[in-house]
Amino acid sequence: MKLSKVGAAAAVAVALALTATACGGDSEKSGSDAGASGSAKKDKIVIGIKFDQPGVGLKTPDGKFTGFDVDVATYVAKELGYEPDQIEFKQAVSAERENLISNGDVKLVVASYSINDKRKERVDFAGPYFLAHQDLLVRADDTSITKAEDLNKKKLCSVTGSTSAQNVKTKLAPEADLQQLGGYSECLTGLENKTVDALTTDNSILAGYASQDKNKGKFKLVGLSLSNENYGIGLKKGDKELQTKVNAAIKKMEADGAWEAAVKKNFGPSGYKNEPAPAVTEGS
Repeated sequence: MKLSKVGAAAAVAVALALTATACGGDSEKSGSDAGASGSAKKDKIVIGIKFDQPGVGLKTPDGKFTGFDVDVATYVAKELGYEPDQIEFKQAVSAERENLISNGDVKLVVASYSINDKRKERVDFAGPYFLAHQDLLVRADDTSITKAEDLNKKKLCSVTGSTSAQNVKTKLAPEADLQQLGGYSECLTGLENKTVDALTTDNSILAGYASQDKNKGKFKLVGLSLSNENYGIGLKKGDKELQTKVNAAIKKMEADGAWEAAVKKNFGPSGYKNEPAPAVTEGS
């Protein structure tokens, strides 16, 4: 009889444990599913950004993320129902942005991602949220370069494979001595050491580098508009519901002053004069 009571107690304990486990499993699943549908607190959102562009998207040595794109991504995520601690930032190098979206590795890409027709064959965009232009960065005391043609006979630096530098050399300054290095930081070092005369890429990226504490007062943007680059937020093709929500978040950020504040915080120290926030046109 005593053994029977022990056995019964054990059976009850096992049943309770199984019930608790099942409840826990159901709760976790429903939380995850609810996160997708918006009926309960969401778990997390994965967003692709650049890790190596100061002022735009940068992962600092202590593991934090800074930059204009980071601020935009954080604001948009908040409007979608995610707090900052629910955001997972994933590195989105230029060549992998479409793959990250198509494969479902990220929900959004906010990574100085210019909207163009070729990319729109594989992904959709929300926005644009920023208008950048290809520009030149020179030393602060250099008055010899005021237009692209002034680069003839001078050393122009950009990263290996850059279309920006090729555009300048092919169309504007055919006699420029094009130096292609592994990264923008190397070009900046060359610019500071006077082994190159100018660096070219999007003005937002140039402004970000010039705004770094270690670079303040050393460089300046020439202020050219050699191309128009409308930055959009990349998302899975055909997800019109998400596109509509992200567009609404961008418009709200622009309307409430958070967009302007983010521009000034990230680019202001370089003296960068940004364009007004562009009209949101994707998905319309």
